[in-house]
Amino acid sequence: MVTPSFVLVVGTAVVTCLCMAWVLGANSNSPPFAPAIGANAISTMRAAFAIGLLAAAGALMQGGSISETVGADLIDGVTITPLAATAGLLTAAAFMGIGIYTRYPIPAAFATTGAMVGVGLSLGGDPAVETYQRLGTFWLLVPIMSSGLAFVTATLLRRDDVPETIGVPLLAGIVGAILANIRLGVIPDPVADQGTLARFVSTRIGGGPELAANVDVGMVLATIALGVLAFGWIRRRVLVSVEGGIRSFLLILGGIVAFSSGGSQVGLATGPLEHLFRIELGLPGIVLLGIGATGILAGAWMAAPRLLQATSREYAQLGVRRSVAALVPGFIIAQLAIALGIPISLNNIILSGVIGGGLAAGSAGVSRRKIGVTIAFWLLTLGSSTAVSYGLYRAFATVAG
Repeated sequence: MVTPSFVLVVGTAVVTCLCMAWVLGANSNSPPFAPAIGANAISTMRAAFAIGLLAAAGALMQGGSISETVGADLIDGVTITPLAATAGLLTAAAFMGIGIYTRYPIPAAFATTGAMVGVGLSLGGDPAVETYQRLGTFWLLVPIMSSGLAFVTATLLRRDDVPETIGVPLLAGIVGAILANIRLGVIPDPVADQGTLARFVSTRIGGGPELAANVDVGMVLATIALGVLAFGWIRRRVLVSVEGGIRSFLLILGGIVAFSSGGSQVGLATGPLEHLFRIELGLPGIVLLGIGATGILAGAWMAAPRLLQATSREYAQLGVRRSVAALVPGFIIAQLAIALGIPISLNNIILSGVIGGGLAAGSAGVSRRKIGVTIAFWLLTLGSSTAVSYGLYRAFATVAG
């Protein structure tokens, strides 16, 4: 029997989820276009508009795995109740709101993970130690991978013995090959909820002999074909105009990373309500993802420009080449995290890439003070969000009786 109090709690939880998604759209989905704005390849308002549409699409097509991790894997022995989910989401949203106000981007993954662990412990659950080890290892590797790849890529793009008519299209070819293998909800797959373009093409052409587990000749050929198409298209544009071709690639990269950010971030808003929607209400997962996508779209359109200005102008003065170098690792790492079901911070990835690309030309363009303060914010976020959400849920439970 559905009681008025249950309806009130569920309604409050859904509104909180929307608010959290709004903050994500304003905060965590902004960085993908920051390098493009810093390189004057797109205006701030146009970037905010594109971020909203692309991130919302990514949320609907790729958000399921992260949502399940946040909703079920962060705490053992208890189920996250609607009231606990509300307390956790309010805590995480408040932390990111502070980031927007102070113009120091707070990592959404840290804030949400800490908040959900806090409410889970407050419910009497046990720490999911194995999950924490997996997340912690990946998070520690993210800035190393992102800044390292960006530094190497930016260095190579600056070398005189690597023609830009080859180097930039080669990066585009790598991105195209990876795109052929990312999982999307709109692509049918006979054995999975989400399919890849490479597997879809392979099944249509009859596949081929297996080279390894779940990899056949058809998939390999489809991957190579999309990589070659991306290489050829960008190469033609670079041959016409080097600067114009690189700017085109930069905008495409920003769009792809914004799409990936939606898939990796929406679960931070929807994950706490997984049990409520799937088990208690019996609704399909796409309904919950749709709520998250709506909030992300609204947040990006209404509030993203403020943080876009901060991340694009204040962390480093980037040119188009260093901007490309910052976004390529962001795309790769974001898709890897989605495949593994690991919640991540796009702020962490992109800003690490911005720093790595900036250092390729010397450290003069990088604000060391702002970087140091940002890292301190990140470290404080994880622990303090756990403590705040623990206390907030206790307060809610006491008031609710």
